[in-house]
Amino acid sequence: MLRTSTFLAYASSIANLQRRQGDMTDAQQRLTSGLRVLHASDDPTAAARAERARALMQRAESTQRAVDASRNSMTLTESALANAGELMQQARELIVSAGDASYSDAERADLANQLAEIRKQLMGVANRSDGAGGYVFSGQGSGRPPFLDRPGGVDYVGTGGAVRVASDEPLPLTLDGGEVWLKSPSGNGVFETRNVNSAGAWVDAGRVTAPDQITGSTYSINFTVSGGTTSYSILKDGVATAVSGAPYVSGQAIEIDGMAVAVSGNPADGDSFEMAPSADDLSVFDALDRVVSELKTPSRTGAQVTQTVQNGLRDIDSLSDHLQSTRSMTGEILNRIDGVAGRLDDLKLFGESTRSDAEDLDMVQAISDFQNQQTGYEAALQTYSTMQRMSLFDYIKT
Repeated sequence: MLRTSTFLAYASSIANLQRRQGDMTDAQQRLTSGLRVLHASDDPTAAARAERARALMQRAESTQRAVDASRNSMTLTESALANAGELMQQARELIVSAGDASYSDAERADLANQLAEIRKQLMGVANRSDGAGGYVFSGQGSGRPPFLDRPGGVDYVGTGGAVRVASDEPLPLTLDGGEVWLKSPSGNGVFETRNVNSAGAWVDAGRVTAPDQITGSTYSINFTVSGGTTSYSILKDGVATAVSGAPYVSGQAIEIDGMAVAVSGNPADGDSFEMAPSADDLSVFDALDRVVSELKTPSRTGAQVTQTVQNGLRDIDSLSDHLQSTRSMTGEILNRIDGVAGRLDDLKLFGESTRSDAEDLDMVQAISDFQNQQTGYEAALQTYSTMQRMSLFDYIKT
């Protein structure tokens, strides 16, 4: 017959009480923390899944900060380009007004002063700060304004290129200001017309009539006046072409090798015009400086004023198109940023769901388990109390 000593019965009851109290304490901790896995030893597999999910969310948060920085920067850039576009439109309207034949030299000089003020405002936009110690158009970064206004014109003193965020998504933080402000296509984008020396005639911006015939050469249109008749000849890179002694009609197209220009007015003997290949070297500031300088020059002929207006409008339109194109690109970047932010939100939600599935507590089940453990603990207490009453020592004391 197996006999159980009083000490063994007490020890067993106390051990049962301690075990149940420990289980109840653990259950209470899980209820308080809301976690099923408090330590890796509770469920190594679930703990590893939760840790991987947290690492995924941390990477997503890091990328989110970089995306937010790019969004802020590109928003500032888009706003700056919008301001520049408005100023360029104001400049265009002033240049159109300068073509009014009834205006005096003083009135044109007043328009030139207004254009000079717009130029100053554009300089401020080009050197706009990003609010964090940098500049919107500083390229690869600079602690000083990227554009410097010198006597010979505006120079870009920033570092060429663009800064991108250090993340899985190569989003820009800055744009290359030199490319934005100083490198628009000259002329009409294919070739540029120039009035070499005429005070009685002017030339328009020209147009392309046959793109496949463009040669990339420089052409000179030379005028000759003899016996009251005006004619012209065209040289290609200094060499005579088949167009020689052609009769001149004001405003009529002059065509050669897929290009057409219209010369208007009364060219004098020896007057010359050029058509040269377009280059990406048109500066916002240089274009305005030329118009301002010419409008301030007194005693100019009507043809010279018209040429200034023609060239000014041509350059302003090219520059405005370039700025608008850059603004559109910035808008596309902002759309891309929105897409990246959406993917990051999905990634963080996936990581949080995975972590929650791995270690979060089912509160309904946890409360039920805690109540069961509490009931078990109370039952163990009653058992221990019963064992105490059955002790032989209680009888000896009586």
